[in-house]
This record gives sequence, C-alpha cells and structure tokens, in this order.
Amino acid sequence: MTDVIIDTISDSFKLLPFLFVAFLIIEFTEHKLSNKSKDTIQKAGKFGPVIGSLLGILPQCGFSVLATNLYVTRIISFGTLIAVYLSTSDEMLPIMLAEHASLSLILQILFIKLIVGIIFGFIIDLFFTKNDKKINYHICESEHCNCEHGLIKSSLIHTLKTFIFIFIITFALNTAFYFLGEEFLKNVLAQNNWFTPFITSLVGLIPNCAASVIITELYLNGIITLAPVVSGLLTGSGVALLILFKANKDVKENLKIVILLYTIGVLTGLFIEFLSLFH
Repeated sequence: MTDVIIDTISDSFKLLPFLFVAFLIIEFTEHKLSNKSKDTIQKAGKFGPVIGSLLGILPQCGFSVLATNLYVTRIISFGTLIAVYLSTSDEMLPIMLAEHASLSLILQILFIKLIVGIIFGFIIDLFFTKNDKKINYHICESEHCNCEHGLIKSSLIHTLKTFIFIFIITFALNTAFYFLGEEFLKNVLAQNNWFTPFITSLVGLIPNCAASVIITELYLNGIITLAPVVSGLLTGSGVALLILFKANKDVKENLKIVILLYTIGVLTGLFIEFLSLFH
C-alpha cells in the first residue's frame, strides 16, 4: 500500500501546473476578454485539431487535462478536445524510453496517434461544431468561488478543488489495481486475437496512468501486438476523463465523448490488424 500512496501523490501532484494554467486561461477569458475577442478565439480554432494533436503526443497527460477545462468553457472545439485525447501519450513514451525501445517503434506509434487525432479531430469539427451552441458555461458561476478576488486567487481555488477530486479518485483506482494486480489483464490479453483491441480500448479508458503503463509493458514484453496497443493508447487520456465528468454537467455529452473515443480506438486497432494480414 505504500507504493499505492506514493503513486497517488505522484500522479496527482504532477498535474497541478497544468490545472493552474488551464484555470488561469479560463479566468482570463471569462473576465478580461470582450465578447468580440471570445468570438475570435472560437472562430480561429479551425486548425485546433492539428495543434491539439501535436501537444497531446508530449509525455504525460497534462495537456489533456488542460484541454478538458478549455473545452468545458468552449474555448476550444469538440474536435480539438478529441484530437488531444487520441494523441495523448500519457506514460507510454517514458516507459518505452526506459525500456530502450527502438526510436523507429516510438515514432511509429506517436505518428499513428498524431494522424488519427488530426483526422478524427477535423471530421468531428466538421459534423459537430456547427451545432455546438453551449458557449455560455462559466466556471465561477457554476462553482460559486467568489472570483472577484482576482485571477490568481480564484484560479488557485479551482485548482485546489479539482486536485482534491483527482487525488481521491486516483487513490481509489490505484488501490483497485493493487488488489486486482496485472496478472488478470495479462491472462485476458495474451490470447491476441481480433477481439483484443476491444479489450485494450476499454482498459485505456480507465482514468489512471496505470492503464497506459500496463498496455505499454504488455506490448514491450511481446504479450500483445501493435494493433491492440494502439487501440489502448488512443483511448488513454490519463485523468482527463475524470476532469470532464467533474466539470462538464452534461452527462450525455460526456458519455458521447467516451463512446466516441472507444469506437475510434477499436476501429483503428481493427484497421491495423487488417493491414497486418498483407505483411
């Protein structure tokens, strides 16, 4: 249990800078920018999926957390959010570097995640953004945090509230992983068939860095192949989904995002599996 506590503290504290920056941007946008400036930000986001995917492939899940908060207040588009989620590498890159994985393998997986994020980000914006009229959500009004005391103080209040929420949920998930162990997942995924991407995509949705660690380790140890590892890493956005369900009050929309991520993860894995038949 000592490792559980240490992992929980580590997983939670490393998100603090990203949370604070996200809330600082949101506070500034809500209180300092004119309506015309807000419209400019929202309309200038047509290249958001490209920028979001590029930021998402960086190690850790901080950018997915930041993007979640920016999406809830509609500073970025739906497609940009999905692009960030799909490209987020979480713990995959540090694990592969630590295990001395080949540079070509790392670049291959990152490239796949980047391209999938960009493609689906643009597709989603094309079909969903035009119908997105929910741009009047304000964090301060929702959480009653007395934001008139200044941007820094109110941002710190939002960050602290969210941090406590993340810490509690992360501790619960780490405890579950500790008692269940990795052996169960290894036994399930070791079969390596066409159904495996369905399972790894589901594992990736677990809002905890342990998901990406397990999936990456199973791949590096030869237990699963490229298709299922890509599926699991596409759906793994770290603790971002926790932030989404906490901050976004539209539960149906949150579930739609989860289902969308899962579907894209599975379909991409099956497509890669299909292509492997010709090699």
